[in-house]
Amino acid sequence: MSPTDSANVPTVAPPPWAVWAAYAVPLCVLPSALWRLSLVFTADAVTRWYMIFLSTLSMGLALLTLGLVHRWGQRVPHWLPRIGGRPIPTRPVVLVALIGGWSLVAICVYFLLNQRFHFVQSIWVGIGDDEPVHPTPGWEVFRYYAPMLAWGPLVIAVAADYGRRAARVRRLEQHL
Repeated sequence: MSPTDSANVPTVAPPPWAVWAAYAVPLCVLPSALWRLSLVFTADAVTRWYMIFLSTLSMGLALLTLGLVHRWGQRVPHWLPRIGGRPIPTRPVVLVALIGGWSLVAICVYFLLNQRFHFVQSIWVGIGDDEPVHPTPGWEVFRYYAPMLAWGPLVIAVAADYGRRAARVRRLEQHL
């Protein structure tokens, strides 16, 4: 079997809940990304590059979750020289996804606990010397970030399912 022959590779279809969870990740990140991008067009948006970069990065990482439930996430694209068509190693993918998911959970837990118990005083940290001081954001901003609380647990669930399915595929390949 050649490395570009993906039709004969055994796979296990993801369960419907994993597909729904993978598609929910970008939808959880979208409100905050759109809100940050809307700030680019305000008169006092000194940190335009930061808002664009952060929105692009977060949406890009969220969209990578879809690769855990689709075949295109299991093989390097054919158009890449030398490595195109090769399978993507499962363990590093699962490890990176789990570390990312647990990191997101830790950040959210820290944020929520800090809001309640004030471990660290909230002060405005501007980017750049000319960044104006803004009031601490309230609930009118939190509504855009609230869906992101589900990002970590969803990534963990989808990554665990991906690892389970990959282990099943390895067992199938051993019996062939």
